[in-house]
Amino acid sequence: MATELDTRLLGMIGALAIIWIGFNIFSGGLFLTPRNLWNLSVQTASVAVMVTGMVLIIVTRNIDLSVGSILGLVGMVMGVMQTDILPSQLGLGLGNPLIWVLSLVAGLVVGVGIGALQGTIIAYLRVPAFIVTLGGYLVWRGAAWWVTMGRTVAPMDPTFQLMGGGPAGSIGQLWSWVVAVLACAAILIGLYWGRRQRRRFNFPLRPVWAEAALGAIGCGLAIGAVWVANAYPWPRRIAENYAEANGIAVPEGGLFISHGIAVPVLIALGVGVVMTFIATRTRFGRYVFAMGGNPEAAELAGINTRWVTVKIFMLMGALCAIAAAISTARLNAATNALGTLDELYVIAAAVIGGTSLAGGVGTIAGALLGALVMQSLQSGMVLMGLDSPLQSIVVGAVLVFAVWLDTLYRRNKH
Repeated sequence: MATELDTRLLGMIGALAIIWIGFNIFSGGLFLTPRNLWNLSVQTASVAVMVTGMVLIIVTRNIDLSVGSILGLVGMVMGVMQTDILPSQLGLGLGNPLIWVLSLVAGLVVGVGIGALQGTIIAYLRVPAFIVTLGGYLVWRGAAWWVTMGRTVAPMDPTFQLMGGGPAGSIGQLWSWVVAVLACAAILIGLYWGRRQRRRFNFPLRPVWAEAALGAIGCGLAIGAVWVANAYPWPRRIAENYAEANGIAVPEGGLFISHGIAVPVLIALGVGVVMTFIATRTRFGRYVFAMGGNPEAAELAGINTRWVTVKIFMLMGALCAIAAAISTARLNAATNALGTLDELYVIAAAVIGGTSLAGGVGTIAGALLGALVMQSLQSGMVLMGLDSPLQSIVVGAVLVFAVWLDTLYRRNKH
């Protein structure tokens, strides 16, 4: 199973490399630049956060069509908290550290509450998830408009904006290299610990060369990603203003200050690590995959499948709130268009990442790669100057093709 998973992930990485090289050729070298790749990572963050929860939902043979609308509603709630409720009604001054904390907490409460409501209807009232979340898609989008009667809410709290990226919302060159070192250490320790556990329980072992290759590829990707992030400098004017404010002399060729890894990317990676642990190392995760493999057998085995379903949708609501914080912080505004069509990109990313719509199969790592593939397609088509309708056609075709490949793979496997 591990070898099969490794093969699929390596295959996805190879496909992603082909897509990037192709877009770089057709865009005249604009795709594989530090600036575009850095922006690509930031643009992927919100979808990447949500797709980690969508994996668990699809694994249990459910679906959630409302994630984009939940993101829009929660983003609007957090925006109103920062611009109206906390400063005006509670008297918290501009820049008060409690503003972003309370806004984020409010967003999480709303997101988890919506997830609990939808999960309860699905699990206990036995209404199909497709219908419940389709209704949620309409209800929560309308509720987002109702909160402010259609107006855009801006600006966001300065500290809250850090979650959206930008020069201030990045960790800089030094700390980015620290993250790279920690990532490499985690990869090597994980491979060592996994091999030790497989030997302990007499499971089949990978060849040593395969372990070494996986470690080299993982560390190489981590170091390469950090190198690209550090190669993208702050805009010239912002760097000059920073130098003037801090008494730094500006060289003749201009001051080079690296962005480093963006905060939203770190949030997405952190969520990915936590969700991988939940899916593979906890009782809840085992219950989720047991339900997806055979719901009747899982219930007969004593698993409270209804409560597990509610918890999955509550978790999805919390992840929508985190994604809403990233999106509103990046835009520095909460708009009624926030999260539009995100549900399609999230579902497509999960399916492209190897999550089976038949249930029981899916990985967080594959879904994160799927999110990167989806955003790469969109970014590449924009650089090539393709019209928006044609972009939709391509994305739809890729989704259908991915599902067909998954069906073909499982048919041949059995």
